[in-house]
Amino acid sequence: MTQPNMPADMQELIRQAAEVQAALQQAQQELLNTTVVGTAGGELVSVTMTGGAEITELKIKPEAVDPEDVETLQDLILAAYRDAHTKAGQLAQEKIGPLTGAAGGPQAGPGEVPFGGII
Repeated sequence: MTQPNMPADMQELIRQAAEVQAALQQAQQELLNTTVVGTAGGELVSVTMTGGAEITELKIKPEAVDPEDVETLQDLILAAYRDAHTKAGQLAQEKIGPLTGAAGGPQAGPGEVPFGGII
């Protein structure tokens, strides 16, 4: 990648950028391979998702199911999802934030993937 007239500091900058890119790719892969669990209602409902915010499991304990009160179960599912999603976002911040210099960087809201869809 060395070019004949390229200053040495530019070559060093390119090398550093390539290292950061490789570290970001590794961190992204680690996120996709890591799972987090969000819970609600004293663990009556739990949602497991990858660090990339893909839901892989939803568990509902039988005592959470009341045919006369479906709304509470819906609320518990949403709360468990939000808890898991927040944990996935925090995991992304821990893994990718230091590499991008994003201390307190972008936070994903419900339904969004942290870091603008990098993961």
